[in-house]
Amino acid sequence: MSRMTQKQIEELAALVPGRVLCGDAIPTDYEHDEMPIYGSARPDAVVLASSAEEVSKVMAWAYEQEVPVIPRGAGTGLCGACVPAGGGIVLSLAEMNDIIGIDKENLTMTVQPGVLLMEVAAAAEAEGLFYPPDPGEKTATIGGNIMTNAGGMRAVKYGVTRDYVRELKVVLPDGRLMTLGSKTAKNSSGYSLVQLMVGSEGTLGVVVEATLKLIPLPRFFRSLLVPFPDNRVCMEAMTRLLTERITPTAVEFMQGEVIGLSQEYLGRAFPDHSASVYLMLRFDGRTLEEVDGLMEEAARLMLESGAVDALIADTDERQGSIWTSRGAFLEAVKNSTTEMDECDVVVPRNMMPDYFDFCVELSKELGARIVTFGHAGDGNLHSYVLKDDMDDDAWQTLLPKAMDALYEKAFQMGGQVSGEHGIGRAKKAYLAQSAGEDALDLMRGIKKVFDPKGLLNPGKVL
Repeated sequence: MSRMTQKQIEELAALVPGRVLCGDAIPTDYEHDEMPIYGSARPDAVVLASSAEEVSKVMAWAYEQEVPVIPRGAGTGLCGACVPAGGGIVLSLAEMNDIIGIDKENLTMTVQPGVLLMEVAAAAEAEGLFYPPDPGEKTATIGGNIMTNAGGMRAVKYGVTRDYVRELKVVLPDGRLMTLGSKTAKNSSGYSLVQLMVGSEGTLGVVVEATLKLIPLPRFFRSLLVPFPDNRVCMEAMTRLLTERITPTAVEFMQGEVIGLSQEYLGRAFPDHSASVYLMLRFDGRTLEEVDGLMEEAARLMLESGAVDALIADTDERQGSIWTSRGAFLEAVKNSTTEMDECDVVVPRNMMPDYFDFCVELSKELGARIVTFGHAGDGNLHSYVLKDDMDDDAWQTLLPKAMDALYEKAFQMGGQVSGEHGIGRAKKAYLAQSAGEDALDLMRGIKKVFDPKGLLNPGKVL
């Protein structure tokens, strides 16, 4: 695809006056996402959309002109999904950030795509309601969460973003505005186009409004910090916990090394330093008796299964210390090195001990730091390969070897290429390896039905 001409840029600027950035007025942030290792490119123009009508006008014009459009939220993605690799228009939805309303009787919230995740959560809680999906990056937009089917720490009990999307208003590549799904609690009316849109990474349509499912707000929360002597004992204890009908809100796994990096990054002490690996468990419920009962039973099971200790966090200060450290893991790892790449695989839960052991051995074999943490309760591990003081040539040789090995091991275990971060530009080759050619053919066919000219977020996923 060719770059936009000056005439096209002028036409676009006239179409949505005051909403178009071009040339030197385009901030460099629009060239990449949170992981510049997956590419950086200059768009021809940026549209700061303010309404569904503007999005529709821009999409219809771009379709006629055959100009690619790259939807973008807050740019917090980790797979290069919003990189304008071939130029064209970056369509920013960040200014479409109104909470349209909360329907307490039907337990739903309707929002524009630029509303931040933390704003969705706060608005729900102000009404005594709860939006459960809890990805680590709270400044991501809800539109971005929907496009990546974001998961997070509470997925083990509550599920992922897909489970909370009732209805979407979507602009198709040719500018048509459609409503997919329904605000009703049940819907078995033909193919689920709304669920097809969730996780599509901006390749099928542009979300301009979303109606989300809410649930009553749990009133009480408690946490356990559980140190273990080694990885295998830790993972076996976690498996036993989840088969004993004790359902935590979150089950997070981390190495002691990552906790140390978080301490250094935040400048605050972690409550325990006695072990090499830890589980963080969180429980919630409607009564204090319910939550305390779950926590006490979990602590007993952890100690019986070989835990070094089971540290109860029953005050806001203690819980805040644990979960603030967990929330800073990614930034702490980034801050500790010169460059990194991330592997976001999901494997069957009973394979997690073997996968983590493999990560440790691979780190030794390659002579490079690989740090791992993640959502143990649903088998989703994040492994980061770190460059540190390695020279550029050695890094370029080592990195593909490391990533190939990490993904191949996950596939051998029956895992998948991504648990929650998506495919973007970064993982296209690994998706092909994981899904197989027949599945990719079906995906290409779906893409062609929605976007026959291939103009919406080209070069991503497929």
